[in-house]
Amino acid sequence: MNEPVTSQTYAAQLRRLAELTARVREQREEARTWYEQQCAAADRAVAESAHEVSRAERELAAAPAPEATDDPVALLDGVRDLLRRTRQPGELPGNVNPMLALCGVGGALLAYALGAVVRALGIRDDGDLAVGLPVLALVVTLLGPVLGLIPARLIADRRHAVLSPRPVLIVVVAGLATTLLLLTLPLP
Repeated sequence: MNEPVTSQTYAAQLRRLAELTARVREQREEARTWYEQQCAAADRAVAESAHEVSRAERELAAAPAPEATDDPVALLDGVRDLLRRTRQPGELPGNVNPMLALCGVGGALLAYALGAVVRALGIRDDGDLAVGLPVLALVVTLLGPVLGLIPARLIADRRHAVLSPRPVLIVVVAGLATTLLLLTLPLP
């Protein structure tokens, strides 16, 4: 900005000073304009924020429940009680009883089929396996009623319920009846 002047005349120095003064005046005016614009933008932002805060305060005042007391502890206790009750699994409804019975029947059929395969292997073999495999086949077949509890547990889990004695009894009785029916049938 301050460049050395080669001519040391008074008129040249005045002209140079006038140019620098005009340039400084322009820069000051530009800075003042920029400052005023920034202040105006900040004022607008503050006004908009104040409007948003007052709107949020109105919404907050309208939001509390009409029966709410000034004591937030009572409200929090109510929420805790509600959360505790919703987390507890309930009983399986009665409309799933046919599915539970099918689980028992399916478990008995699967165990009987596995037992039949093991019996067939025992018939083909001689020696110790011929004696041991039919016993193993009987044990596998008798586990059929209990095998139906696996899919029953999956049903209970999907419905967020407990597998209480009633559903267990339905599965085991259906599986036991199927197993007894299959064992009384004549083998081919």
